[in-house]
Amino acid sequence: MTNPAERLVDLLDLEQIEVNIFRGRSPQESLQRVFGGQVAGQALVAAGRTVEGDRPVHSLHAYFLRPGRPGVPIVYQVERVRDGRSFTTRRVTAVQQGRTIFNLTASFHLPEEGPFEHQLPPAREVPDPESLPTVVEEIRKHLGALPEQLERMARRQPFDIRYVDRLRWNADEIAGAEPRSAVWMRAVGPLGDDPLVHTCALTYASDMTLLDAVRIPVEPLWGPRNFDMASLDHAMWFHRPFRADEWFLYDQESPIATGGRGLARGRIYDLQGRLLVSVVQEGLFRSL
Repeated sequence: MTNPAERLVDLLDLEQIEVNIFRGRSPQESLQRVFGGQVAGQALVAAGRTVEGDRPVHSLHAYFLRPGRPGVPIVYQVERVRDGRSFTTRRVTAVQQGRTIFNLTASFHLPEEGPFEHQLPPAREVPDPESLPTVVEEIRKHLGALPEQLERMARRQPFDIRYVDRLRWNADEIAGAEPRSAVWMRAVGPLGDDPLVHTCALTYASDMTLLDAVRIPVEPLWGPRNFDMASLDHAMWFHRPFRADEWFLYDQESPIATGGRGLARGRIYDLQGRLLVSVVQEGLFRSL
């Protein structure tokens, strides 16, 4: 299986090993820890597998407790907290080698018509995604060629990411930069028609660039890092149906960074400017 989008769907296809217990693969990677978006996406799959299909997830709240080890399977234990007339609640604990590394609470809502509807528009006008270079194109233009490690990562990347603002490469370029970032994203191939797969794939993607907003005023996003960073918690609210293999705009900002922690929040829109998902995350930052 060579298509990164197909690999993502396969990664999210958990093995059920007992009632309310699922096992997920954790690919062997060169990274220090398992990517947080993978654990969050797999945990949401586990929760969703225990809920009736007519109830999509409307929110999740999660904590990253320990770094996961690449190459080691992760077991997801689901607690059926509540099955109500309109809302269903699940709590998921992710265990690796006998230790809890992550937990998630997700709420599912039977769709209903509301008495009113409104949303704030996107904060700014942005270029069409097709008019922007890919991350790989920007890096190649700057460096001439991708370093071998980045080349391998690019081949496995399940999402096409296009930064609305050009990448900055040195201290002079980041001087005075505000803690904001925006990217267009979509899966690099079709993800099928299961709404749960699209929700969990976007959950995976939501952890890829969100903490960029915290780093932008401090250091270039690409190249050697001066800080080690890790996700501490993650919250999402799903407002409307969507497909993760169609373009979505991820508008991100960091209202504060202090005490070694940075807060980032994001809003995800479709091409028509409809707000699809809201995201908030706090990350830990330490000097290397």
